[in-house]
Amino acid sequence: MADPRGFLKVRERQVQPRRPVPVRIMDFKEVYEAQEKGILRSQAGRCMDCGVPFCHQGCPLGNLIPEWNDLVWRDRLAEAAERLHATNNFPEFTGRLCPAPCEASCVLGINQPAVTIKQIEVSIADAAAEDGLIQPLPPARLTGRTVAVVGSGPAGLAAAQQLSRVGHTVAVYERDDRIGGLLRYGIPDFKMEKAQLDRRLEQMRAEGTRFRPGIEIGRDISWEQLCRRYDAVVLATGATVPRDLPIPGRELSGVHFAMDYLVQANRAVAGDADIALGGQGIIDVRGKHLVILGGGDTGADCLGTAHRQQAASVTTLAIGQQPPEERPAHQPWPMQPTLFEVASAHEEGGQRSYLASTVEFLGEDGVLTGLKVAETEYREGRRLPKPGTEKVIPADAVFLALGFTGPESGAVTEQLEIGCDERGTLNRGIDYKSSADGVFVAGDAGRGQSLIVWAIAEGRACAAAVDAYLSGSSNLPAPVTPADAAITPL
Repeated sequence: MADPRGFLKVRERQVQPRRPVPVRIMDFKEVYEAQEKGILRSQAGRCMDCGVPFCHQGCPLGNLIPEWNDLVWRDRLAEAAERLHATNNFPEFTGRLCPAPCEASCVLGINQPAVTIKQIEVSIADAAAEDGLIQPLPPARLTGRTVAVVGSGPAGLAAAQQLSRVGHTVAVYERDDRIGGLLRYGIPDFKMEKAQLDRRLEQMRAEGTRFRPGIEIGRDISWEQLCRRYDAVVLATGATVPRDLPIPGRELSGVHFAMDYLVQANRAVAGDADIALGGQGIIDVRGKHLVILGGGDTGADCLGTAHRQQAASVTTLAIGQQPPEERPAHQPWPMQPTLFEVASAHEEGGQRSYLASTVEFLGEDGVLTGLKVAETEYREGRRLPKPGTEKVIPADAVFLALGFTGPESGAVTEQLEIGCDERGTLNRGIDYKSSADGVFVAGDAGRGQSLIVWAIAEGRACAAAVDAYLSGSSNLPAPVTPADAAITPL
């Protein structure tokens, strides 16, 4: 293990420092600063190397957390990076974006603050990249089999990299103009700069993966044509249909889906001139009073982006109760608890209100001027507006950050006759196979809206299923099955 008495000697949990708020809201660079090496090493030394490491249970990828904690403490970076990449294709993504269910399962977390697993993970990945330890791993030989991966988010990229490394010829199709899916256009740069993504894409190109951006399957190429062209198809299009709020006034100008705003903001940061210069149809919040409906990660991403675009004010409304700051009794260790989170965007300003239900959007001449909200109460099995508590909040813009209902399944179900389940996700079996021969479903398209760590885990497992389908057997790791969704708490 690492330091045998580390958890006794170092009881304080020290996380990565964030850049000062007045400085960081002036740009879109990442908010976190690098952790000092000595502090990182002492934090890794807090790992207890438990006889039964529950952090493995918390992580869908089965990351070898005690092993690389020990290697960080011993200052053996190359070996730590090797252990980290043994189970995770993109640790620099998960180390920045995953909510770290592994830390909720940390045994030390029973009576002390948990080990800073996520911070150690991203520090290993970044240091390995700086030292040139992340190199392409091309296959020794090609199998002659071809695979199309549709969707270039974390599930699609993980599946593509695994399949390329065992010798299959893989092409990744993406309807956007750049590869990356929501990693590219849904995640603001202050959470993950796109240089992290571009570096991995270069590694994958060197390994033989081919990228086909700007092609929408089902429109530019039919699904039937794609299936005829390739020996196998992996459908990893994500769950991109946003949840709407069909209440009076929804048609008013100024009410937008959150992802429409984030995509434009990310394109502007990437240098798309028409957006950066405020072209027609651009969602501009500068000097405006903004209300965000939804208290999750997407809402926080909008909040941080609006701060950097100098909104006059930002209010976030959530329909539920404010979560507790400490683990509640009904979510005991090692479950992932729902806690009150102060993300970097929340430190930067804005107001947060809970138990608030929007009942109507208000406007004049077709333009939003405010919204009518009411307190909520729990009745009839759900949260409903409480009569007599209505009030009006002035607003120039409202973003709907209410989650996603499932994949855009129309062309798939029509052209391939793949059905959807009661949740709206695409049907698949225990081996990720759909009802169409040679077509597999991975990630949020089959699972529903979930975490990046689950997307990568499913991409890796789906790759093993595809490899077995093409080759008769596979040595690729398969960390999870679709059935795990029913038994693993999120």
